Amino acid sequence: MDTALPDIIKVDKVTQTYDGKFNVIKDFDLLVEDKPAQGQFVIILGQSGCGKSTVLRYIAGLQKPTAGKIFLFGQERTDERISMVFQSYSSFPWFSVLTNVALPLIYRGVPRKEAEEKALELIRKVGLAGHEKKPSQNLSGGQKQRVAIARALVTDPEIILMDEPLGAQDLQTKLRIRLLLSELWEERMFTCIYVTHSVSEAVFLGDDIYVMAPNPGRIVKYYHVDLPLHRDANITKDPRYIKLVQEIEDLILLTDWDKNDSTQGNSLKK
Repeated sequence: MDTALPDIIKVDKVTQTYDGKFNVIKDFDLLVEDKPAQGQFVIILGQSGCGKSTVLRYIAGLQKPTAGKIFLFGQERTDERISMVFQSYSSFPWFSVLTNVALPLIYRGVPRKEAEEKALELIRKVGLAGHEKKPSQNLSGGQKQRVAIARALVTDPEIILMDEPLGAQDLQTKLRIRLLLSELWEERMFTCIYVTHSVSEAVFLGDDIYVMAPNPGRIVKYYHVDLPLHRDANITKDPRYIKLVQEIEDLILLTDWDKNDSTQGNSLKK
């Protein structure tokens, strides 16, 4: 629904074509509204190969589409930096946890002492107190993702992009980190665009879920998640959570999008 709120992110009629004829993504539109002092958690959900990570790379400025434009805060995207957490571990293995988290501030010219003080605060918040001096290569996979999350937050960004950050984690680590993400979002109220193929993850974290289908990549369904903003492990027992997970799983499992494209259009605004 279009409201008077300004757009924080706009993906406008984006198409990605290879070999001049094969459309991986076609006429893709997405608008995310800026909600001051609240932020939001927007999920792009879909199977492998539908183009969801490619859309995230457009927003991050890591890839340019064949056609279409990306807007941030109402202006066409140029060279703005956006914090991003990847599925693969992105820490510098030879640097300490503290240096890895402080780097974005140091690169921005913040004095090292000030940068490290702020980094230490985030390290504690993500549950890595006591690991500050360890080289990141000595950490577990879950700990490395906590470092990446702390580094993404250290500059107090308005927008954070996350590309399947829990995809390589075991179940216990996934459950713990998704709780951590929910807590950090509730505390800091940034706008997060989060890509995943996990329905339960999407419903647990998301305010709004956009389901993508492939060939070409496009939005086929939008869901607003009618759950409290504060979510803990007990939310998975809420009948609304269970119902929505089942509904989205049925949609993905039972629909052949090559034969039944019952979309309401790619242009969706939230």
